Amino acid sequence: MADDGDDIILSELSDDELVPQMHDDLYDGLRDEVVEGVNILLARGWTPYDVLTKALVEGMRIVGIDFRDGILFVPEVLLAANSMKAGMAILKPLLAETGAPRLGKMVIGTVKGDIHDIGKNLVSMMMEGAGFEVVDLGINNAAESYIEALEREGADILGMSALLTTTMPYMKVVIDTLKDKGLRDDFVILVGGAPLNEEFSRAIGADAYCRDAAVAVETARDFMARKHNQLARA
Repeated sequence: MADDGDDIILSELSDDELVPQMHDDLYDGLRDEVVEGVNILLARGWTPYDVLTKALVEGMRIVGIDFRDGILFVPEVLLAANSMKAGMAILKPLLAETGAPRLGKMVIGTVKGDIHDIGKNLVSMMMEGAGFEVVDLGINNAAESYIEALEREGADILGMSALLTTTMPYMKVVIDTLKDKGLRDDFVILVGGAPLNEEFSRAIGADAYCRDAAVAVETARDFMARKHNQLARA
């Protein structure tokens, strides 16, 4: 890759130089360089979990901050997230073999009647970039689809998205169905989408409204940290 007109050979960088360079490459959406960096660190004996957390997750944390602050915009974040996914494709099977810890598991999907998915896709990629395992159900999901996936996957978090005022109320249908089945307290429920707000989130019984993907990641981290603390005290 090129930087300020100079060719950088990643394999010639020390670990202390390579990791910040990978953060920069993620930020710039340089997929091939990110993949090369992952492979170099693994070849140098880094554990898959350390590559994930120190190189990829930390790089995406920087992306998330600048997205939240209006420095980066959706197209740039999508490029960064796709680069992250390319690196993750190498690490996932290795992480499974080593039994590495995960932050949590999220089931996400757009609600019944709604076929918009750009925002939902961005949340999915940012959550994966933060170290969460994500099961994306796609668009037009009925309550039964969410609940079946939550139970099947042993998920911690349910994420629901809607972009239409006409489909927003279906989020309450899902939450009420979880209550009827005695499952509501088993999951953190995050909702998002352009027409939503905090007031609506509280009214339907969700745990939090997330105005964008960066906030979704921060909120999910906070909830999972609380859950882990509670388990540690139990």
